[in-house]
Amino acid sequence: MSYSPPSSAQPFTLSISDQDLSEWRQLLQLSKLGPQTYENTQTERNLGVTYKWLSTAKDYWLNEYDWRAQEKHINSFPNYKMQIEDIDVHFVALFSEKKDAVPIVCMHGWPGSFIEFLPMCGLIREKWSKKDLPYHIIVPSLPGYTLSSSGPLDKDWSMQDTARIINQLMINLGFSRYVAQGGDVGSIVGTILGAKYDECVAVHLNMFSTRDFPEMSTLSELEKGSVERGVKWRETGTAYALEHGTRPSTIGHVLSSSPLALLAWIGEKFLEWSDEDPALDTILTNISLYWFTGGFPRSIYPYRAIMVGPRAPPPYIPKPTGFSFFPYELIPGIKSVIEKQCDLVHYKQHERGGHFAALEKPKELWGDVEEFVGKVWKV
Repeated sequence: MSYSPPSSAQPFTLSISDQDLSEWRQLLQLSKLGPQTYENTQTERNLGVTYKWLSTAKDYWLNEYDWRAQEKHINSFPNYKMQIEDIDVHFVALFSEKKDAVPIVCMHGWPGSFIEFLPMCGLIREKWSKKDLPYHIIVPSLPGYTLSSSGPLDKDWSMQDTARIINQLMINLGFSRYVAQGGDVGSIVGTILGAKYDECVAVHLNMFSTRDFPEMSTLSELEKGSVERGVKWRETGTAYALEHGTRPSTIGHVLSSSPLALLAWIGEKFLEWSDEDPALDTILTNISLYWFTGGFPRSIYPYRAIMVGPRAPPPYIPKPTGFSFFPYELIPGIKSVIEKQCDLVHYKQHERGGHFAALEKPKELWGDVEEFVGKVWKV
């Protein structure tokens, strides 16, 4: 018998109300840019998002950007929602009709969203029909992020909680075994899934949290450059993360009050963390999702575990693990380091690409995932 999703997976159509669009437009129109300063006129963007970029992006967002067209594109993929515990979990899914299709859950991070994986999903659905698709591709909005709801107000929420929900999502979809793929926060959740849950039989990551530092003399020029950029980012680029981790309430209020403030805060990350600047439409769609869903203050809970107090080392992944190295990743995954923390069976290096690998290099990332799955999945 071919696979069909359970009735608990309810089809979902994204539709932001005209009133919400009108209020967003009014707020953005009335939001003032700060004065030009030495800091915000530096063309190398080393002191934050520039006046020129922010003013240009604001004007484009107001006068040329078409949310309804982006909404239509998102809805061209099958979207679902499923209630798990207290969480209304949103996910995009390309379900195969093949009974032996391999389930793969693909997980984003901050300040991303499920739309990071839509270019990859587009490549997959162009290549295969439902009848011959060798995989089930599940792309959730992590709990608290954009179209998925947050945990209850009377208790804290952690990445362990998120991993439990994602594992249960895969079980509820009827998958007793699956592969986890992730970057950024998704890589941390993937690590927890691989370390803790039997249903997760293999893990593929494009970011790897590690405390060890590689021996520089053993590295290639590509790897040395990547490590040096990572060191510089830790020295000059992590103030936002400390704010998220130590004063999430304050920054949550600030960025929920103004779409222009949200544009500056998140837009900066897409510009600084990518190998090449993503298309402005892509950046604005992601930020629009955060704005229309009130997603920002709900999404930064991982930073308390990442940035505050004594941090436990990441757990060892005993399952077969694959890794894709993209040189502009914030935390570069050097093979000699990460193979100490997992059963590393597949490792690929790429010459270009950064933190948002699924968005920047969907063909390359998906090629790596396919190779990895072909190597580790046992029928």
